[in-house]
Order: sequence, then C-alpha cells, then structure tokens
Amino acid sequence: MKILPALIVASIALSSSLYAQDKPEEPQMDFEAYDPPSTLVVPENRVTRAKFPFIDIHNHQAYMTSPGTLAKLVAEMDKLNMGVMINLSGRGFRGSGDHLERSMDTINRFYPKRFVLFTNVDFSSIDQPDWQARTLKQLEDDVKRGAMGLKIYKSLGMNNRDSKGNRIAVDDPRIDPIWAKCGELNIPVLIHTADPKSFWDPMDANNERWLELKTHPRRQRSETDPAPWEQLIQEQHNVFKKHPKTKFINAHMGWYPNDLKKLSELLEAMPNMYVEIGAVIAELGRQPRTARDFMIKYQDRILFGKDSWVPEEYETYFRVLETADEYFPYHKRYHAFWRMYGLELPDEVLKKIYYKNALKLLPKVDKTQFPK
Repeated sequence: MKILPALIVASIALSSSLYAQDKPEEPQMDFEAYDPPSTLVVPENRVTRAKFPFIDIHNHQAYMTSPGTLAKLVAEMDKLNMGVMINLSGRGFRGSGDHLERSMDTINRFYPKRFVLFTNVDFSSIDQPDWQARTLKQLEDDVKRGAMGLKIYKSLGMNNRDSKGNRIAVDDPRIDPIWAKCGELNIPVLIHTADPKSFWDPMDANNERWLELKTHPRRQRSETDPAPWEQLIQEQHNVFKKHPKTKFINAHMGWYPNDLKKLSELLEAMPNMYVEIGAVIAELGRQPRTARDFMIKYQDRILFGKDSWVPEEYETYFRVLETADEYFPYHKRYHAFWRMYGLELPDEVLKKIYYKNALKLLPKVDKTQFPK
C-alpha cells in the first residue's frame, strides 16, 4: 500500500528534473561586458581641437633628443591646438642629467617655443652627507640649462626608501632645502602624491574603482602599503604650508576632484597651491553644475593637464570643458563607467585654464603664441 505514494513522489521528482533540463538557462553577463550604447538622442558636439591654444602642464616623453621625434610631436600638437607641451620627465625615465642637456639642446635648435622641460630629483641617496648640497647644485644647474620647474613623482612617499629601508615621507625635513630653493629660483613644483583614495578601500561591490583594480591589481594599496592614504596626503599638505614662498601644482587635483568642497577648503588654506586636471576629467564631467561653479570660482588656480600622451583622448577633455553636451562616455571604462556632461565654461575661464595660468607660473614661455 505504501508503494503508490512513493511512485508518485518519484514521478514528480523525475518530471521536475526533466523540466529543469528543458528550461533555458538565464543569460549571464560580466560587468565588464555590459556597456550598451545609449539610446538617448541629444545634440553631440565632438571637439577634436581646443577652442584656444593650450599648454599641457602634465605630459611625459621618454625621448626628446631626436629632431624627428619632436617633429612628429609638433604635428600631433598642431592638430589638437596645443601650443606648448611640458615634459615633466626632463631627466628621462632613468634620471640622467646628460639626457636633460641633450633634450634641451635639441629643443632649442628646432622647436624652442613648443616644449618645456621640468627636472627631477633622485632620493635614493638622501641620507648621504652630501645629498642636499649635490641636489641643490643639480637643481640650480638644470635651471641654468633651461629647466622651468621640478617634477616630483609619486614614488616619494610611496616607494622611495633610505639606506635603512625606511619610507621617505613627502614631508621629510631633509628635503626642505629643495622646496625652499625652488621658491628662490621662482620655479613651480608639480607634485604627484599617492593615488585615488579608492585604491586603499576594500576591493568589493562598494568600490567605484573595482574594475580598475581588477585589471590593474598592482594599484591596490592598504594601510601598511605603504601607509594610510590620509597620512600621505597630509604629508604633502605639510610641505605646502611649510614653504609658502614656493608654488606647488598639485597633480590630479590632489585626488579631491570627487570632493570639490574639500578641495575648495584646501585652496583657501594654501594660497601657494594650484591644481591640474590630468586623469580626473571624468570626475568633473559627472558633476557638471558643481564642477562648473568650482572652475569659475577658482579659475586662477587651475591648469590644463592630461598626463598620458594619447592624442585621441584629448577630445574628452575639450568636450567636458567647452560644450554643454549630455551623457557621453569617458574613453577608459575602467577609470569611469559612468557618463559625463559638459561644463560649457566661459571663454575667459577657458583661456585661464588652457594657458594664462600656466604662463604666470612659467614666465619664460613665449607668450606671443597665445591670445591676450
């Protein structure tokens, strides 16, 4: 008598199993793959050439010792309406004074109005007794050769170690004479400290940079690798406050482009600090009203910068700064999966960001190639 119910149960189970096998699988898609084109129909204004000639305050070129290399760069610059390129890697990627001298010689012979070099400092021997004297002399000599500024890489504070293996802090007092000397020489310091705060946050569903950390895992940091983000940023600000006579250009808007209220407070507190927009235009583009107000208010303290030399990516910057376009993508999805909006900045503000502010910080640049 108990066999019948058992058969019924088995029959139901078999039917369910067969149904499950016949049921089509639900489609699955990775986050990286889901990037549908927008169906929004709005005016589009692609801007492949800046409205005014501009100075790119944040560029890196490994080789400027060849006239042919410079000629190719100038051809690309002309297409973009770039008047002057600032090569922050003046000593090359290996830190050679000979490289800077040869690059400067080639620039002066062929394109003296189009390129500017910043010099660089080697911190590897910072605890040697003569490091300060040698570095100060190098700085003075490089400026005499034609260097117009000092670039500090993010390795200071992040990777640089002294002979005992200790991390060299951004505000290490042994560096104070260098900051002071830049003020005496009237050259700006463009400094990159740390990386976006999200690189220090847990890599989970709440991290906006999750995709970037997945595709570039070496960028992930922690409280001990090398230090808390807040500490690194504070070390940088300590330097700015300690050396008010030196002008500092804070790379990547000091990693506060996503918190313009905080950045406003910092600009008010440190009048010798300027910012440039390299690699953070996507942050400005997703907050068009707030960013527009900020750019207008601090129009005398903001400079145009790009960082990586990929000519076709400049269009994104021009479009955000110049147009009123809506809901358009950034060129690197792992940097920004969101859409952006144009700020439509007034012409006078554009002129200051594109070239006027840089000309004030770099008085030796030929001004005749820019509108008044």
